[in-house]
This record gives sequence, C-alpha cells and structure tokens, in this order.
Amino acid sequence: MSRSPSFSVKSELSPTLDPESLQQWVVAFCVIRFDLEQGQLIEECYPPRTLTQDEELEIAYSSFPDSVSQHHNRSSIHDCMFFFRFRRRQKSKPSNGSSSEISEAGNEAGSPKPPLNNNVSNRQGRSSNDDSRYIYGFVFNRQRHDERLKRGGEQKSVVILSHSPYSSVFRPLLQIMGPLYFDIGKKALEHIAAYVSMWPSPAPGTLMELPIGNAALKVNLPPAHSLPLESGMLLEESASSMAPLLPTNQSVPQGLFHDSDIFGIFRGILLQLWVLWELLLIGEPILIIAPTPPQCCEAVASLVSLVAPLLFSVDFRPYFTIHDPEFAHLNSIQEGHAFPPMILGVTNIFFLKSLRNIPHIVSVGSPSPNSNRLPFSSRSTGRIPGRAEGFGLQQPLSLKKFSPSNLLNAVKLRREGPLCLMTEHKEAIWTTYTAITKPDTSILNRLIDAGMSPRVEESMSVVNNEILRRHFLELTTNFLAPFGPYFRTTTPSEGTSPFVDPPPLPPFSVDEFLRNLSARGPGKFLSKRMKSNWLDLYRRFLKGPNFMPWFQRRRMVAEQEQQRIWKQARMKTEIQEFISEMSEVEVVDSFTAIEKHLRGEIQLQESGKGIDDSAATCSKLRGDLQAIFDILPKDMQELLVMNPQTAALLDFSS
Repeated sequence: MSRSPSFSVKSELSPTLDPESLQQWVVAFCVIRFDLEQGQLIEECYPPRTLTQDEELEIAYSSFPDSVSQHHNRSSIHDCMFFFRFRRRQKSKPSNGSSSEISEAGNEAGSPKPPLNNNVSNRQGRSSNDDSRYIYGFVFNRQRHDERLKRGGEQKSVVILSHSPYSSVFRPLLQIMGPLYFDIGKKALEHIAAYVSMWPSPAPGTLMELPIGNAALKVNLPPAHSLPLESGMLLEESASSMAPLLPTNQSVPQGLFHDSDIFGIFRGILLQLWVLWELLLIGEPILIIAPTPPQCCEAVASLVSLVAPLLFSVDFRPYFTIHDPEFAHLNSIQEGHAFPPMILGVTNIFFLKSLRNIPHIVSVGSPSPNSNRLPFSSRSTGRIPGRAEGFGLQQPLSLKKFSPSNLLNAVKLRREGPLCLMTEHKEAIWTTYTAITKPDTSILNRLIDAGMSPRVEESMSVVNNEILRRHFLELTTNFLAPFGPYFRTTTPSEGTSPFVDPPPLPPFSVDEFLRNLSARGPGKFLSKRMKSNWLDLYRRFLKGPNFMPWFQRRRMVAEQEQQRIWKQARMKTEIQEFISEMSEVEVVDSFTAIEKHLRGEIQLQESGKGIDDSAATCSKLRGDLQAIFDILPKDMQELLVMNPQTAALLDFSS
C-alpha cells in the first residue's frame, strides 16, 4: 500500500480490552503535552497505573525533539515519528499509587560482561542480553504553529510503549493512532488498545496479519534468533538460522529493524558502511548525530540491522537526550577511561563536547526543508508517500568520483574534527579505527541513483536497501561461518542406544579456534574482501560484547535441537527388536535411561511446559519401560519396585 490504512471508530463494534493479552504487544499508550511553562506533562496513560513516576518522567523527556522546528510557516502543522529506548529500573513506586512489577533479570545488553574464558563449556547459561529491562517508545509528534495560541503554538506526542523492538508493527500503527488521537482524543487510545489486545501472540520470524478496526497490518516480525531472551525462557528458534547458511527466502527478515532505510540515511557516506560494520561487530561505542530525531533513529536502527543475523548485544539508544539518567555517568567518564559499548543517536550538538571520550562519531542526514512528511515506514505495511524527513539528499549519487577537491575536503574535515558540526552540519565519520574489510565497489555500482522525484526515490530506495542488506547479511554470515562446527549436532548412529544422553557439543577454546582458523583461512568470500590482517578482526570480535551472548545462545539452540533429534529417535525405536540384541547389563542400563527420560517428560507436563507431543512421548516411554521390565530377572524386578516412584511408572503393584 502507498497510504496508511484508514480507521473508523464505531462504538457498538469496538472490542473489550483484554489487559493480559495487550501486554504481549504493548506496555501502555501515552499522550504527552509540552507546556512552555511547566515542561513535559503526561496527559493520558492507558491502561492507567502501568508505569512508575520515574518512568513517566523519562518517557516524557524522550518524546519531544530537542527544539521546535523552525522550518515551517507560522500556521502549519508538522508531524514526525521516531523512537527511543530506555532501561527500566528496579522496583519503585508506580504512578497513581498502584503496584508495578518490573522484571529484574540478569545482565543487560551493553553492561560490562564477564571476562571471556579461554575455554567455553558445552552447557551455557542464559544470554546476558535481556530486553525485559528495556522499553521501546514509538513516538508520533505533532508541532502546531498558531499565533492565536499562547506562545504561538503547541506540541504533543502520542507514544506506544513496548518491550519489543517491533518497528514494523508500531510505525504503521502510529500512522493510524497519531492522527486519530488528534481527531477524537482519548477514545483513540482505548479503541486501539482494545483491538491490539485481540491480536494473537507475537510469532517471531513470520508474516502476521493484525486487524485494527476496518484495516489490517501485514507485518514481518524479526526472527527469534535476533531477539533477546526474556524471563529465562528460550524463544522457539530453529538451528537452520545458524551460519553458514544464507536464507533462501529473501522476504523473511534476518534481524532487527529490517524495515530501516540504510541507503536513505547513509547515502552521503556509503563508503563508510564497511567501517561501521566492523565497529558494530566488535562492539565499539558510536555516537550518531543528526539534525532531527527521525534521522538519528533511522541511522541507529539501520546500523543495528547491518550485523544480522548476529544477536546484537550492545546497548543502543535511537534517540538519547541529556535528561536520560545515564547521561550523568557518561558525562563523568574521565579522559583515558574506556567508554562503554553503546550506540547513541542524538540531535543536540552539546554531546560533541560533553561526550568527548566516545571514540567514533558519525554525522548523517541533512537539515530538513519545509515539509510535513513522516519518515519511512515498513514497506510491507502502510506508508505515507513522499520523502522521509531529512532522508533524501539533494546531491546525485556519486560513488566513484575521487577528485582533488574531494580529497582536500576530507582532509579538512579530519583536521577540524567533529566540533566543526557546531557551526555547520556535514555528513562525515570521525574515527581512528582502520578497517580490515574493503568497501565492495561492485555492490556500490549496483545502487541506483533515484534522481529528484520523491516517488521514484522511494521505490529506488527499496531496491538499494535490498542490495545493501543482502550484501551485509552475506558478509556477516560468512564471518560467523567458522564457528559452525561448535554448533554441529549428532544423531544416534546405527547400533547405538538412543536412550543414552547425546554426546556433548565440541568444546570451544579461543586459542585453538584462532590457530585452526589461521591455518585454514577465512574462506573465498572474505579473503577477497579483507586485508591480510583479517585474523585481528576475529580476535577483537572474541573479546567484544557481542560474541559471548551470541555464542551461548547458539549453543543452547544447538543443544535443544540435538535433544529433539534424539527424542525423535527414541520415539521411532522398536523396543522389542532393540532389546533382543542386548546383554543383561545393557538391558538394565536401558531401563535406567528410559526411566530418567520418562520422569523428565512427566515433570515438563506437570509444570505446564510440555509440548504438544508430550502425552504421546510419555505413553511410548512407559510402554518401553514396561517391555524392558518384563524381561528382567525376577529378583531384579523385585528390587526395582521397592522404589515406590519406579513402581508408579509400571503396571505393577507391590
């Protein structure tokens, strides 16, 4: 669709809110007004009493641009959309005196990680990247200039709060909800919340059709392997999402923010994407500065999407302000001390002075001309046509022209440093990091210059984004491929018992991995695109914040897959044929092994965690256990049933 879905409110047809179902998608809907005398004020929060007072304050400060746009006529309306992300605190008093339960899980993304052991065991704990401690706020901001109003205008934001980074859902939902609120007021929040509470549970990695009034959002959710673990539960994901396999279906997203406009926002510095990819891979801190919140958010989201299918474990803030509680800590970091791994998107040039210790600074976008356009949204959902705010650069695409003047300008930018942005905004990157990966000119040459037409530019951006996203997906997948053997599962071989525990996954040693990789080489794909010191990139990756959470997660998925394979083998085993070739000792060992598996399945059922075939599995294992018991010597049978728990599993009463 080229336009946002329409929405009409009919009270007699509106569904009833289901608060528990709503929480699967949304924490709350808020409306925040900017009062020129009192500051940011939350006018509405629905459902009520879902946020603490501290959270309300942080949301209010994050829901407005740093300053009202000055690029519009005095009677105009200017809408923009962006999003922010903040960390939830420990339990504190909720707003309006209600109780608010805030999950307190392990280490969060971007926090100092434990030192990397030289050997990684085959059984790992849960990932340190737990997003239950983060909230995403998706903002529809309206600035209205009217000389008849006090101080010449007003500013309000409609905000969707969620634990999930589902930009492909909440952007088009905001395109419906934002204008609707300004038409009918609080009723819009109640009606939208009721419809959202009717949605099925999120199904990561799938195309979902989500009804909203008389419209429907068709959206692709990011895959399970790109989402963090929540509440200790492992999202259902397939081992096939592992490197080194590239996805066969290109329409299925492979990471977060697959709807972001990489080409549009980085168009002026496309040659630097490979430098940024490496910085993201190894978890270096990056400051993104742009003229407007939509542009800095788009840049941060695009960078996060650049390393798919890697689980990105660095803390990222699409729109960061000086009011964030963590600003004081970041501002106090002394010169010479390491900056924590973070990606910060900002619009306030004050950060150039206050965060001098951040080693990599990227400037993107351009000051917005007169426009009331909304930023790009998901291609698979409704999108307001036209150029996104500040996304389209006026100069033609020029990737191969390296003139002396261009070289002089680059040298001048480097010499002036990022503080030159205090006087004039320019698209550039400042870093002392030397990239190992070479820009792929064949990819750049395939990109299409969209020209000046907004409609043509939008369609060409879709094509260019597909080219760029496919390339970096292939680049990341090939980079992760050498780790594949450590996630390789085994199946029971012919003549061996499927009832014994499967063998552990291969142990991982950093030194051994690097030694073997150095001898083997990076493979054809990477060897063509990387310099001779390519092994240094692996060393940095192994020490960085992304490796351990990703490696642990993949090991857990591989172990889960191996357990599933061996369980299938047990279900297919004909027990009578199996035991006919066994010695008495092997028969007894098999009885013990089957009993252990049966107890495990029963415990899963009793805890409510059993899967669909648990009942069939229990029935099969009970039959196998009884078959083995029946052929045991009488004295052995009597000894076994002395244990009442064992006797309860058998058709035998003592």
